[in-house]
Amino acid sequence: MADMEENLWPRVADLPLVVESCAYERLHAVLAHDFQRVTTQVRLTGAGTDGLGEDVSVHVEDGSSLHETQLALPLAGEWTLASFCAHVATLDTFPAPPEWDMARGMRAWAFESAALDLALRQAGRPLHEVLGLEPRPVRFVNSLGLGEEPSIEHVRRRLARAPGVRFKLDAEPTWSAELVEAVAATGAVDTIDFKGHYGFEVEDPEALVALYDRVIAAFPDAFLEDPHDLPEIARRLEGRLDRVSYDAPIRSAADIGATPLAARAVNVKPSRIGSLRELFAVYARCGGEGRPMYGGGMAELGVGRGQIELLAALFHPDTPNDVAPSAYNEDDPAGPLPPSPLEPRPAPVGFRWEGG
Repeated sequence: MADMEENLWPRVADLPLVVESCAYERLHAVLAHDFQRVTTQVRLTGAGTDGLGEDVSVHVEDGSSLHETQLALPLAGEWTLASFCAHVATLDTFPAPPEWDMARGMRAWAFESAALDLALRQAGRPLHEVLGLEPRPVRFVNSLGLGEEPSIEHVRRRLARAPGVRFKLDAEPTWSAELVEAVAATGAVDTIDFKGHYGFEVEDPEALVALYDRVIAAFPDAFLEDPHDLPEIARRLEGRLDRVSYDAPIRSAADIGATPLAARAVNVKPSRIGSLRELFAVYARCGGEGRPMYGGGMAELGVGRGQIELLAALFHPDTPNDVAPSAYNEDDPAGPLPPSPLEPRPAPVGFRWEGG
């Protein structure tokens, strides 16, 4: 079995890869708060099989998504996985510069994850076998905002459908003291996400600081993700750095420890990191330094969700992973919601979760 401190990239880097063609497919779902989520499935084909990835970089169709542009890229050829990924890094995959620079990494991840899937399927082997890791049951949380007019009903509705579900909630200064108290009383919250590193303007600093005071008091055991880089907030988090985690600033192993606060925990979001090579470096650094890790997603609709569930099963199964099955992101899912933890379902070959 692999040591979690070992960088496992070399175990997949030299996998042979034959690419003959590439195709794009639109995926769509209506999520909570009537959010129209659209992603693109990337399908690489070669040597009689295919590999799938998912591009989560576009939130509103504006002509820049891969299924809209049907972007023709020079991907055909015989590669190793490493040489293919290095080649993708040289390509411009956006017709115009994206609004968010992180979108470039998200799009690169779609191609790299599809290439890993294809290389493994061409080799007739599953990812966990090549890495020497055993998939384990995955604990997950449902990532959720409480709406423009914040209400606990969004939490209660999910608890009624899935009584054991736990949450990662997006905090807002509009949360009242009564709402914070009611949500905390559910005992179902593992992570509070402040989204303090997304470039959003702080319109009311006093209300923001009051929010931190309420949350810190009400959720004494929850991870506090991406806190705002403000002196008043840093003072409030002194002595609580074991509970602080970072997501948005983490795009490489070098970013770990270079965050505004000396936090220990890391939200490992493969689509944000954007590179298989760098992702394995992040896993190795966190393992070597004993840092808590949990997985993060971007409301994937297709194979991408299963892929991050599989990575969580291999690298950090017992933490509050933001990898809940996609149905949890809908307001009123049609069928039953699977409970946490998810039993391991690695596909017999490739980089896929069975059924995803």
